[in-house]
Amino acid sequence: MIETQTPKSKRPVLRKAVVPRLFFLDASGGRIVSVNPDGSDRKVIVTSAGPIPDGIVVDAEACHIYWTNMGNPVQNDGSIERADLDGKNRAAIIPKGATFTPKQLHLEKESGKLYWCDREGMRVMRSNLDGSKIETLVDTSGGDPRPGPDATKWCVGITVDPERGKVYWTQKGPTKGGSGHIFRANIEIPKGETPANRSDIELFFANLPEPIDLELDLENRVLYWTDRGDPPRGNTVNRASIDAKAGQATPKILVTHLMEGIGIALDLKGGRMFITDLAGDVYTARLDGSDRKVVLGVQGNLTGIAYAEIP
Repeated sequence: MIETQTPKSKRPVLRKAVVPRLFFLDASGGRIVSVNPDGSDRKVIVTSAGPIPDGIVVDAEACHIYWTNMGNPVQNDGSIERADLDGKNRAAIIPKGATFTPKQLHLEKESGKLYWCDREGMRVMRSNLDGSKIETLVDTSGGDPRPGPDATKWCVGITVDPERGKVYWTQKGPTKGGSGHIFRANIEIPKGETPANRSDIELFFANLPEPIDLELDLENRVLYWTDRGDPPRGNTVNRASIDAKAGQATPKILVTHLMEGIGIALDLKGGRMFITDLAGDVYTARLDGSDRKVVLGVQGNLTGIAYAEIP
């Protein structure tokens, strides 16, 4: 009998199983919490994560969590920290004094960069993943002193389109003010220009209630964001095509009746989103806003949220 071997091309490919997890921040308790996407297996993995933890991202491949600490908004004491997925080996990679009040955080793994918005610092910033090479990409202060007194200049939410070299950010405006904006610009500062004097900044949306966190579906070229402020347009999740010309896109409201909506995370493969609000709820819904459910309720004052598939 002749023994034959299965050609390599026809051999089954063994794929390592991944474990989907949510990671979210409780600003009131200064905690980082991890759960299954259905809310089960709740674990507090970091305590004393503040003061006022706000933005969170997960590097599943490297088994790292990164999060921002706002600190005291009137002092230059914000920071960014990193820890292992179980909360161990915690370290401050952006020390106090390097950024005023860091808000939403974005991880761009391919380029090895962290991007964040600095609210009272009135800046869009980035660094290497180890915290080195801190840069200011956009300065919205217009010469105002830091901490900035004008809420229309406060930068809050951020996301990046690395394929097209664009960065998007929100300037939320005053509470319930209806003067929030979403901007976009090239990731790199145009040659010969400065963070405070850039010719490539586009006003993508104007006069929103109070836009907060941003996420991008790059394949379908859709921008998602949470919005605080007054109903019916406020306390919502929205989306719009990024192919539209600046100022000409029409946002679609997907989710309503949030209680001070903050964090948003997308599970694009699963066709769903996750949302947090300051009332302490974690929600899930389909990407079109349908089938909304409460994953967890009364968890504190919730801010940022991240979805990750852990190898």
